[in-house]
Amino acid sequence: MTKQTKPTLPEQQTRLWVANVIVKYNFCPFARKEVENNCIHYQTSQATSIDDAVMEMIEQCIELDQQPTRETTLLMFEQGFTDFEGFLDLVDLANALLVAQGFEGKYQIANFHPDYVFADSDDSDAANYTNRAPFPTLHLIREASMSAALDDYNEPESIPDHNINLARRKGIDFWQQLLAGCKKPSA
Repeated sequence: MTKQTKPTLPEQQTRLWVANVIVKYNFCPFARKEVENNCIHYQTSQATSIDDAVMEMIEQCIELDQQPTRETTLLMFEQGFTDFEGFLDLVDLANALLVAQGFEGKYQIANFHPDYVFADSDDSDAANYTNRAPFPTLHLIREASMSAALDDYNEPESIPDHNINLARRKGIDFWQQLLAGCKKPSA
């Protein structure tokens, strides 16, 4: 019998965010199935340096190779990368290392951050909440699965516009409160 470990606070909060934001508001129309099938791996990282973080990301890619029933991994940084600009440096290096390590075409990275701001946006745009999460997070996605899901989805190019419109319609106060609710520790 394997011993169950208590989920870390980042894992608890990220699971709440996935359920209460991503799935509930359909930001990712493919997430519900993975949540219901328990195919999402949540990995909390203590890395604070870019080098350590990208090495841990590569380790997670290797684990995805070894765990075919694991559909996707959310790598949450509990302590590091609180500065959004520094996090973007991590994202750039992570993408480059994905290519250098031969994972291009196999996995892709989506990224989320508590202070996420789109390049063509300002901080007060509610649309930023489509990519805001409780912790700086690298989301490792199997490209073959994503490709298959997109093939079965009517007008996949409409997903970002739908999310932006919904976020703006609900407003920044709504999303701030929702994200803050995900950060409350459970008993």
